[in-house]
Formats: sequence, structure tokens, C-alpha cells
Amino acid sequence: MNTFSTQTSSQTIPVKNVGEQGVPLIDKFGRRFEYLRLSITDVCNFSCQYCLPDGYQCDSPRNFLSSDECNILVRAFAKMGTKKVRITGGEPSLRNDLTSIIKQTAEVQGIEQVAITTNGYKLEKELRQWVDAGLTSLNLSIDSLDPRQFQQITGDGRLQSILKGLELAIELNLQVKVNAVLLKEFSESQLALFFDFVKSNNITLRFIELMQTGDNEAFFNAQHISGASIEDKLLELGWSLKQKAQWAGPAKVYKHADYLGRIGLIMPYSKDFCADCNRLRISSLGKLHLCLFAEKGIELRDTIAKCLAEDDPSKLISEIQHLLGQKEATHYLDAGYTGATQHLAMLGG
Repeated sequence: MNTFSTQTSSQTIPVKNVGEQGVPLIDKFGRRFEYLRLSITDVCNFSCQYCLPDGYQCDSPRNFLSSDECNILVRAFAKMGTKKVRITGGEPSLRNDLTSIIKQTAEVQGIEQVAITTNGYKLEKELRQWVDAGLTSLNLSIDSLDPRQFQQITGDGRLQSILKGLELAIELNLQVKVNAVLLKEFSESQLALFFDFVKSNNITLRFIELMQTGDNEAFFNAQHISGASIEDKLLELGWSLKQKAQWAGPAKVYKHADYLGRIGLIMPYSKDFCADCNRLRISSLGKLHLCLFAEKGIELRDTIAKCLAEDDPSKLISEIQHLLGQKEATHYLDAGYTGATQHLAMLGG
């Protein structure tokens, strides 16, 4: 088995016997990775202005990871200390076997949280079966609470059904996060509605700064606004920064005594955004992405096939441990670098 060292700013951490249970994923900057974002499709049925304004274009092979391939990957990551798996797309609920993927993921030893990111179009009808299968948390994209604006942004008119699904998620005591992309054209008029919504709903509403990708430069330049202005407003109104939960993402989350819910800000252009990165990504085609904006995904499909044939994830563990050495300190978004990410549906953000 491989033996190598992981460099940190202050020490060298020896990593031995790669492939053994419990060997952690720690990169050369000392960041520990216990969170996997697993994409199971890049297809999406919405045409959001900031992601797929012309709708989904089938420009790559659609030989998406099978449920068995997903399972061997999750088993490999679990043996390296991963505790949380988020199932993403595209839109993951377009997969007919989503419920079984949730179930098998939840059953992997060591996995403590199974989450999903969805546009919510199947939420009202299928959420209960996802929860029964082992789903513990939900990220739901709602870019506007106004039906007309919602349709204008997403190309879809099902906001009321999505909101009913959200009500059900709260009723089922799921950990719920609602994501809204900040857009100059729409967000200012929506802020009051979102604040009112958070006042009486036990959710975390996260405003996400628009990110530049390979195909949205003109839109980005026209619509990008910084989350810093909202952060200043929160502080002025008496909101206070909440301590991060274990395996939490990069959001800065604020709380207020008069509000049942919380407000989060994801600001990828802010200083030190990548300093506490804790997640790795697998694309729906079986590629390891060390960063959402990495130059390219690293092909794992052959190794996945070998591990499946042997019913043993050890080769995947060794390869992923080795590849982690290529992870950069930051995404370089502030320098206009977008890597191989053409649109966010490629990896589910």
C-alpha cells in the first residue's frame, strides 16, 4: 500500500497504510474532508437564468453513475472519514432510483448525514419516501417568493407546489436550507419578502453570490452583487454570527432573537473563503473534482469498476488519497478563473 505525507503549515502529518478503515482525508494545507457532494445526473428540467438559460443541452455522454457505483464510492469515502453525503445533480430527482440511492447511502457504516439539493419540483409528492429511506437534510433552491419572478428566473411555474413541499419538510423535522442566488435585477425587491419568511419559519435561508462560470460571463458582469451589503444590514439590525455546525458548508450564518429562522451568506469572492474547505465532489460521470472550479475532473470510472468487481473499495481509497495532493489552496475566482465548470448543473454547485 502507498505511504505518503500530508504537509500543513506547521507540521507534517504521516499517512500510512492507505486503504485502512479510518484513514482521514487531509490535504497539504491541513484541511480535513468529511463531506462528499455526489452528483448523480447533470440533467435539469429548469432553465435558470444564471445556470441553464437555454435549458439543458445534452453535450456529454449520459452514462451516469449507477446506484452500485454510487455505493462503492460512498463506501470508499466513509472509510476515509466522510460523515456527510449530499446527493446533487443537475436535478437528482430526475433519477427514478433516487430513493434507493438515498437508502443505500444512509446504510453505509460511518455515514451520519444524507442530504439532497433539489429544485423541489418532486418535493411535495416524494419527500416522505426520501425521508423514510434515510434523508436527514434538504437544500431547496427558491430564488424568489414571487411566483412571476420565480418563473422569470427559473423558467418554471411550480412555486406553490415547491412551497408546499417546503412546509412538509419542516413538518417532518428535516434540517432545511433554502438557497437563493443574489441577482442585481431581482434580489433587492425580494429581500423584504425573504426576511418576513425567515421570521416565522425554522429554516436557514442562504443568499448565494452569483459565481462566474465558463458560459455566463456577460450575465455575471450584469447581475453580480456582493453579499457584503446584506451582511452589513444584518449587523445593523442586530443579527449575530452563529457558530458553525459540524460538517457545515462555507456559509456565514446569522441568527436573531426575534426570528425563528436564520440567514446565511455564501460569498465565494470573500477573503479566505477556501481556508476551511471540507468537501470533495464526484461528478455524475465518475470524475473526482477537487474543487468546483478545478481545471478538470479526474477520471475514476476504471477504478470504480475494479472495486465493484472485487467488492472492495481499497483501490479507490488509495487513488483518492493520492489525488488529494493536487488540491489547490483556493479557487482563484477573484482572478476570473472558472476552470472546467461551464455551468453549475455540471456538479450541483
